[in-house]
Amino acid sequence: MITSRPLIRAIVDVMAPKPGQVIGDPACGTGGFLLAAHDYISQHNKLSKPEMKHLRTQALRGTDIVPGVVSLCAMNLYLHGIGSTADANDPPVDRADALAQPSGRKFDMILANPPFGKKGGYTIVGDDGKISTEKQEYERDEFWATTANKQLNFLQHIVSELKVGGTAAVVLPDNVLFEGGAGETIRRELLKRCNVHTLLRLPTGIFYAQGVKANVLFFERKEASEKPWTKDLWIYDLRTNQHFTLKTNPLANKDLEDFKACYGCSVGVSPSLESGGKNAKASKNEPATVTDRRYNRKETERFKKFTYAEIVARDKANLDILWLKDDSLEDSENLPAPALLAAEIVESLEAALEEFRAVEESLAPSAE
Repeated sequence: MITSRPLIRAIVDVMAPKPGQVIGDPACGTGGFLLAAHDYISQHNKLSKPEMKHLRTQALRGTDIVPGVVSLCAMNLYLHGIGSTADANDPPVDRADALAQPSGRKFDMILANPPFGKKGGYTIVGDDGKISTEKQEYERDEFWATTANKQLNFLQHIVSELKVGGTAAVVLPDNVLFEGGAGETIRRELLKRCNVHTLLRLPTGIFYAQGVKANVLFFERKEASEKPWTKDLWIYDLRTNQHFTLKTNPLANKDLEDFKACYGCSVGVSPSLESGGKNAKASKNEPATVTDRRYNRKETERFKKFTYAEIVARDKANLDILWLKDDSLEDSENLPAPALLAAEIVESLEAALEEFRAVEESLAPSAE
């Protein structure tokens, strides 16, 4: 599922990737998160030559199961100088089923929007005509529960791929927040073993699939402990009383500024760069500054705190928490007309075509 560019930028802004980190996306698509992380690191830091080489050859790692998408991603990265000098046997993007087995790496940061869809497996036809099928269930020792739900499996996979202290931002559908059985087991383990500190409830109308209700979950992997690592979960509701479409009223950068301010993690360049402009020289002892103000957060109308005790006391440790009144649910007269719904579906399809045309044009050889 293609991710909104303003949403990608906002996620990367609050995650603030740093030079020297290894950043992964196990469902990379055409590489949106990886490219945004690359640009963020380049723009917010005065990189040394070793750091620049690491950023080009080692920092960014993607995986996707669809052969054509992997090719697009590899070309996209190459056009930005990523992987152009990497070992041919160690490309920045792999064609593989990320859920089948561990990647063999440990990441400092994972940014991902895993594919949404039904629980059942699906068939992939490779460039060579060979047919492979995505597994319906995955038996892995490091997983907390066995399930056919792809999103729950991706969540478990991402936790297992993080270093201790590693951070993640993952786009997940609503059902991951409240599904029982394996879903409840996985949520409770996640809250205990990781610091799950922020949940962004996304509005509808920002994905090409109509009516998709999704969220971004932010967490940090921690070392083993008898006590749960999650203390407070802060939820930002960008969904209630919001209406976006892909063309006539698309999600814009400004729509996410309040969330970024509430999140409370600000990153700035070193003082000499900030005062002297981007061409100013920073001293070797003046790295980019990172100020984490997550522990001084304040509640607002759309941003609320829920303690670990409150969450685990809820039925099935349900994270689908609402507090704002949705005006559209007042009565049926406020529901969108069928003609409007049909128009929005057409708009979504047209926007998707435009997006792929833009990718096609960027990959086309330039005329000499």
